[in-house]
Amino acid sequence: MASDTTYPGLMADGSWVFPARLNMAAQALDHDESQLALIDLTGPDRHDVSVGALHDHVDRIARHLLDKVKPGDRVGVLLSQSVGCAAAHLAIWKIGAISVPLFKLFQHDALASRINDAGLSYVLTDAAGETQLGALATPLRVEPLLIAGAEAASRLPFADTTPETPAVLIYTSGTTGSAKGAVHGHRVLSGHLPGVAISHDHLGQSGDCLWTPADWAWIGGLFDVLMPGLALGVPVVSARLDKFTPEACAEIIARGEVRNVFFPPTALRVLKSAGQGLDGLRSVASGGEPLGAEMLAWGQQNLGVTINEFYGQTECNMTVSSCAVDFPVRPGCIGKPVPGCVVEVIDPDGAPTKGEGDVVVRRGAASMMLKYWNRPEATAEKFHGDWLVTGDRGIWEGDYLRFVGREDDVITSAGYRIGPAEIEDCLMTHPAVATVGVVGKPDPLRTEIVKAYVVLKAGATATEKELQDHVKQRLAQYSYPREVEFLDALPMTVTGKVIRKELKARAKGEVN
Repeated sequence: MASDTTYPGLMADGSWVFPARLNMAAQALDHDESQLALIDLTGPDRHDVSVGALHDHVDRIARHLLDKVKPGDRVGVLLSQSVGCAAAHLAIWKIGAISVPLFKLFQHDALASRINDAGLSYVLTDAAGETQLGALATPLRVEPLLIAGAEAASRLPFADTTPETPAVLIYTSGTTGSAKGAVHGHRVLSGHLPGVAISHDHLGQSGDCLWTPADWAWIGGLFDVLMPGLALGVPVVSARLDKFTPEACAEIIARGEVRNVFFPPTALRVLKSAGQGLDGLRSVASGGEPLGAEMLAWGQQNLGVTINEFYGQTECNMTVSSCAVDFPVRPGCIGKPVPGCVVEVIDPDGAPTKGEGDVVVRRGAASMMLKYWNRPEATAEKFHGDWLVTGDRGIWEGDYLRFVGREDDVITSAGYRIGPAEIEDCLMTHPAVATVGVVGKPDPLRTEIVKAYVVLKAGATATEKELQDHVKQRLAQYSYPREVEFLDALPMTVTGKVIRKELKARAKGEVN
């Protein structure tokens, strides 16, 4: 079997064969040290960072960790898009530890649940992050890239890791219980390269330069943009956006000479609503939820490119993608399976079907998780024989996959996947709340908004704003219920579970 030199490890027959030793940090840093790696726009001036300078920063952090962390330990990374964020993950992988991305918009309870579940003793962060952490974990400050002092003449060695050695633990929202942590091995970066490249009409052309407004704390920012860009030798722009605006977006693209962008669907809708066109782009990829024909037509007219949609999830990402230079984009479909991924639609008996069914991915995909962290039962439930079950419904149109909808109740809002259980649990800690059901309500801008249906305790009072603030202060700014409706009772099963299906139907009826 011949290997595809574009995607190391991928064989001509679509299987993956990796060397005995594989370390993601080495993959990202294995380039000429003078080559441009990152374009830092987090400050008032543009700062170009070479591979060598990034590697210096990686080794500086790695040396700081060596006397505190051993291979296999989990280390948090609480940093926004920045050179330090990239270096922090690479340093953790270089010494054989496991990085755990943490989102800067998380409040105390959301941070605590992930830090406690992962068993984090240390978190790499900045001054603001130290305040956020409080007593949850020991903060280790990631200093700015440019500091006085010469680096050691020799590089730190890369840890002796394998493709299956755990490297990153990324939390994903679900519908029951707290967020689950998906553990990925060092092969996960290789597994993303085909889908990322294809979604950008073969990323790596002369002059290519990547950016996304998505935070690097999520798999979409970390493994759909940052790390594949470094591995493929494509410069990546680092820029912080407190709020996505068309004007700020256009400025970043101009300053960073960006040619390739991953836009979450909500960002595209904001641009479309504002009538904001963008110049100089070679490719635009989008994932998270399907775009319609109208949005695709708008992209062609105002961005000058055909938007390539892609599909995946934290447990197994970048499995299906469009690629306008290879085949016509079909509105309503999310593309075709990417090299290295076998994707099927199965019926209730687990047999492939041409009708609507469960979207599944065959074991062996390099971007597939190893397991859920400390959740063997949940891991077993995620698989059906040789298939990882995505929880989404789909149907084939020839060799194009059409996304039908989510089988579970995860809310997709502004590109974020939000688990209702975590919000319900938070609201239940309010002294006035007796019971609550949280669902997604259709919204033209955000796809869905979080809506909470609340039953108050007898004699208790609470306002919508009071409950919204209760969630904002404990979870994350993006996950608070934008609408709260007070009811006398919720639809319940005989075993006392909220029937979210009825609440979802009610929420949908409110917009009709």
